[in-house]
Amino acid sequence: MRKAGLITGGALVAAGKAIHEGMSTYDLDRIVHDYIVSHGAKPSFLHYNGFPASACISVNDTVIHGIPSKTEKLKKGDIVSVDVGAYIDGYHGDSARTFAVGEISEKARALMESTEGSLLEAIKTIQPGMRIGDISALIQQFNEERGFSVVREFVGHGVGRNLHEDPEVPNYGKAGHGPRLIPGMVIAVEPMINEGKAAVRVLPDGWTVKTVDGSLSAHFEHTLAVTSTGVRVMTAPEE
Repeated sequence: MRKAGLITGGALVAAGKAIHEGMSTYDLDRIVHDYIVSHGAKPSFLHYNGFPASACISVNDTVIHGIPSKTEKLKKGDIVSVDVGAYIDGYHGDSARTFAVGEISEKARALMESTEGSLLEAIKTIQPGMRIGDISALIQQFNEERGFSVVREFVGHGVGRNLHEDPEVPNYGKAGHGPRLIPGMVIAVEPMINEGKAAVRVLPDGWTVKTVDGSLSAHFEHTLAVTSTGVRVMTAPEE
């Protein structure tokens, strides 16, 4: 799984280096695809339940599952979430990151920092014996204290031989509740946080998820292995 995670993390690094004003989300998807394939893996998302691309690329008020397009061009001030999966030797990696396109607003920067900060804080706390709800409550409190909203309809998940496995890992909830973490479990923790209200809607394409109020949304994700002493970040690009 670390091999899959390294390729996943590397694809995100390649995407981040390539992002620039004027490029299409389709071109960004091709960079992710080519990176994954060149490292001997398969893009986990390509044709997954019919998804037509190798990366979910979600700009501004798109929360997740944005479909890359030749006509959607990145503009200065955009924030763009890139969600990537790589499959190799029977296992998946899954990771996401939100990038800035040039100079962005202070509110957009604060949203990105809060979303990523909640993921990093969750990673610091993970120990065997704790409950999924402990992660959920931490992420919810961290972001709501900063004035942001937590998406309810979509959650993190287990990762392994399948891209999505049990248990679900919500970004909201009560500490002390939910399944207990034990060594050997691998989960994807992925806060999806909105600048405005939490409500989201799915477009008629069946994939694209947007904020109802048109506010910005950010998304960060790592695949994490629970160990006997804590956690290992499987999708960190390098160690």
